[in-house]
Amino acid sequence: MSTFSIQTSSNSSTSMAPTFLLVGMPGLSTVPSWWTIPLITLYLLSALGNGTILWIIAVEPTLHRPMYFFLFLLSVSDMGLATALMPTLLGLALADAHVVSATACLLQMFFVHVFSVMESSVLLTMAFDRALAICRPLHYPTLLNNGFIGKISLVIAFRCLGLHLPLPFLLAHMPYCHPQVLTHSYCLHPDLTRLACPGTWGAVYSLFVVLSAMGLDPLLIFFSYGLIGKVLQGLGSSEERWKAGQTCAAHLAAVFLFYVPMILLALIDRLRLPVPQPAHTLLSYVHFLLPPLLNPILYSVKMKEIRERILKRLQPMKVGFTH
Repeated sequence: MSTFSIQTSSNSSTSMAPTFLLVGMPGLSTVPSWWTIPLITLYLLSALGNGTILWIIAVEPTLHRPMYFFLFLLSVSDMGLATALMPTLLGLALADAHVVSATACLLQMFFVHVFSVMESSVLLTMAFDRALAICRPLHYPTLLNNGFIGKISLVIAFRCLGLHLPLPFLLAHMPYCHPQVLTHSYCLHPDLTRLACPGTWGAVYSLFVVLSAMGLDPLLIFFSYGLIGKVLQGLGSSEERWKAGQTCAAHLAAVFLFYVPMILLALIDRLRLPVPQPAHTLLSYVHFLLPPLLNPILYSVKMKEIRERILKRLQPMKVGFTH
């Protein structure tokens, strides 16, 4: 019996069915086991990289500064996002399990979007941090004190939890006009709201929540870099410009890595571009799975203090193994 045999669509609305069907990557259902090893390897490397960043920032007193605190939060969001995606990805890879319960699907959607919005919020905060450090270097230590950082953390927490907490309950009680088939390998908010009947208040609220973060944050980040670029143009020597620009290199790479696939996915969905489903699914994997893998590498390579502290901590271990 086909995995994809479900109820046919009808014009009448119904309440949420007890299960959803994940399409996943077309073609992989015939050989589900071959991509298990790369998937687990990718997750373990992400855990190792982000775990190392979290560990070195926690144990090194010299890294207890605003920039590294925000990097700590970025690693938390990356690790949380990768972990939230794994249940359905591994279910598809190991057991070709396309059917997922509605409760599990709503929980996964909640955590995926909480950690996605957390990452977006942290990237925005890091952009403001760099803009403040470069544009107002004399005021930077007094403005970004512990009290202000605490308030920023509360705002990020409210954005992630306060605004998203109603979403699973709203989606669970909305009328649905389409079969509950999701086009990805995990439960995502746009997929779920597309199945709901048009014009429902819950769909409007959920769209507002997503756009308030994912639509606004990139604009504010680019505005911050506009201010940074203006200041860099006024610096006397090219060496000063290079040195100041290097402090932003890792963050800029993380911004492009996170937002470019997201914007492309949004354009494909909204403009209904004729992109093959495997390419569309692969782009979503890039958006969700590559940042947790590559961000620790970017920051370890580009940030001298992080790199030096990791090597310094590992050196005694290396010496211990040689004896």
